[in-house]
Amino acid sequence: MNRTRRTGNTGNNTSRFRSSRGASHQRSRPAAAPGGEFTLPTTVTEALPAVEAFADLDLPERLQAALRAEGVTTPFPIQAATLPNSLAGRDVLGRGRTGSGKTLAFGLPLLARLDGRRAEPRHPLALVLVPTRELAQQVTDALTPYARALRLRAATVVGGMSIGRQASALRAGAEVLVATPGRLKDLIERGDCSLSQVTMTVLDEADQMTDMGFMPQVTYLLDQVRPDGQRMLFSATLDRNIDLLVRRYLHDPVVHSVDPSSGTVTTMEHHLLHVRDDDKHATATEIAARDGRVIMFLDTKHAAERLAKHLLSVGVRASALHGGKSQPQRTRTLGQFKDGQVTVLVATNVAARGIHVDDVDLVVNFDPPGDHKDYLHRGGRTARAGESGTVVTLVLPHQRRAVDRLMSDAGVSAQTTRVRPGEAELNRITGARTPSGVPVTLPVPAAAEQPKRSGAAGRSRSGRPARGRRRSTPTSR
Repeated sequence: MNRTRRTGNTGNNTSRFRSSRGASHQRSRPAAAPGGEFTLPTTVTEALPAVEAFADLDLPERLQAALRAEGVTTPFPIQAATLPNSLAGRDVLGRGRTGSGKTLAFGLPLLARLDGRRAEPRHPLALVLVPTRELAQQVTDALTPYARALRLRAATVVGGMSIGRQASALRAGAEVLVATPGRLKDLIERGDCSLSQVTMTVLDEADQMTDMGFMPQVTYLLDQVRPDGQRMLFSATLDRNIDLLVRRYLHDPVVHSVDPSSGTVTTMEHHLLHVRDDDKHATATEIAARDGRVIMFLDTKHAAERLAKHLLSVGVRASALHGGKSQPQRTRTLGQFKDGQVTVLVATNVAARGIHVDDVDLVVNFDPPGDHKDYLHRGGRTARAGESGTVVTLVLPHQRRAVDRLMSDAGVSAQTTRVRPGEAELNRITGARTPSGVPVTLPVPAAAEQPKRSGAAGRSRSGRPARGRRRSTPTSR
């Protein structure tokens, strides 16, 4: 099957479809499912059948040509299942593991239905809400070649960047708006944006937005779009946290789930490496010195910075990515990781979603994640598009019981191995080796280190409210 290129829309073809249909138009609150699993709503109108090729869809010819130019001819499961229905204007609730192709699943119908329309200044016609800056940029990058083919304009508004420039982009007119909730709410309150003409709304990674405390902002924004418009909600996991959104904003939705929330990808191996406290740092260092790209997840930004600096000092090209860095720094770090200047991305959970990098075959949980959803999303950075990948979790003696429970909640069967630095078994599982010991220095463009002023009154250079001013809702990451 042809692989989706440059979009991050990848997936595995072994997943099954599941749809829910019913016989009554009366929508009621679904009963809570065991274990926090979300009970899928009843669908009244029968869903259209899945397609086997993008050519089978009623897409504008210019959009079909753009797909062919990008080497995209065969849809992934969630695309094949949802596209016929979303193109027909149906509300959609879709679940697919991270990297399964959700961006094109909602992006293509959104663009196709906008073909020939033109937005007025400050009045976008379609809205894609995402939880993080990185995911916003990835969605924008994925949709750009297709939007360009239809001569549609897209604007991206996220925290940590110039709000003045984002306001200018909206004044110039944009048919598609990709936004994080906090920054978009700021722009609306400033009078720089109105959602009154939005007829298509997408919530991407909706569960993470609720987990991050964005529910008040999300409902504030959804209450402002046209009530007769189309809504599409996509996520890698569906749980009770999004129950309110589904009941209030989706009408007779077509429901497609190509992966259970705890689904295990057959091309992904999972390992629990039991290490002693005083061996953990050396073990991680040897893993980082392997050939090939690796993402290492830590709990805090300070720990990520310390580990990245240590790895540089022993000859490993590493860089840290976390919420404490400016957006230009984060963008530069990701660019270096993608082009190979950096081989180890040392990150907090800010990189657990919305990050697509080709050929990442190893993810390391230096610190075990806080819950099973974080585990699944961290692991989703590897084994994309049917490629193979390995997820390794370093487990200290006092963490073993908690990690075993976490793996059970995630529905993952992992191989447990006791390892020590320098052992052959560690090399077999991860490719670990002794680092060169020769310190390396990464180039740092001076201009990239200075974020520009946002231009918003009462805001600091970081895009956060100035000291002394309180904010009642969380800011966008």
